[in-house]
Amino acid sequence: MAKKMSRTKSQRIAYWVVLISFAAPLLYYLIQMVVGTFDTVNLLTMLQCVLGLAVLHLPDFLSEKLRFEIPSLLYVFYLVFLYCAIFLGEFYDMFNRVPFWDVILHCSSSLVSGFLGFMFVAILNKSEKVLFHLSPLFVSLFAFCFAITIGTLWEIYEYTFDGLLGLNMQKFITPDGTVLVGHAAIVDTMEDLMIDAFGGLVASVIGYFSLKHNKSWLVPKLLDPKPKNERPVSLPSPEAAVKSLGAPSEQSENGPSSAKGKD
Repeated sequence: MAKKMSRTKSQRIAYWVVLISFAAPLLYYLIQMVVGTFDTVNLLTMLQCVLGLAVLHLPDFLSEKLRFEIPSLLYVFYLVFLYCAIFLGEFYDMFNRVPFWDVILHCSSSLVSGFLGFMFVAILNKSEKVLFHLSPLFVSLFAFCFAITIGTLWEIYEYTFDGLLGLNMQKFITPDGTVLVGHAAIVDTMEDLMIDAFGGLVASVIGYFSLKHNKSWLVPKLLDPKPKNERPVSLPSPEAAVKSLGAPSEQSENGPSSAKGKD
């Protein structure tokens, strides 16, 4: 097992690029709030930058707690997804500028979710504390269900904030202001869930062959457990030490004298 977590130079560069891309807009909006020029339309972008800063450090937090190292390819893919979803998608408004940007991100997010679900079960399979081990098929099935669950939670998030902040993340209002009803109002949500299912299926298939053929694409390295605090060793008292040393010496002294007596 690996002894410590490490990051390559390319991973560190990607991390700092994403970190700055979240911190810079957040600082810009905070300055606007101070000088009184902040537009409430940018409130969602500001909140998502805060959320992005939190989830950016999620892999390192989980790696430290669960003692594993995320595969390099998966970590970089995770950073690219966050950059495209929050910085490009929200701050640069790529959702409205680029056709199918939402579809691309939902497919990418389901891939990331499926890979993460697969990775966590692979960690459990490697752990000596777990009494059972799942086959590659069941690990892939869990990864698929995990991706669907994350996608569903995201749709709940969109529905909740659409109601609280008067947003239109679920696209139930057309650009000309028409409020959709009935089947048309849930088209965007159902399309997102179907895309999540497709991405989760792709991630599950990739994970299955990765585990079946012992590839390291998605299987994390387990790290050495943290050394536990050892109790200090209590030293014997001087009297006990002298006594323990005195017994052999007495035997050694009696030994030769008894031998001479026999002679």
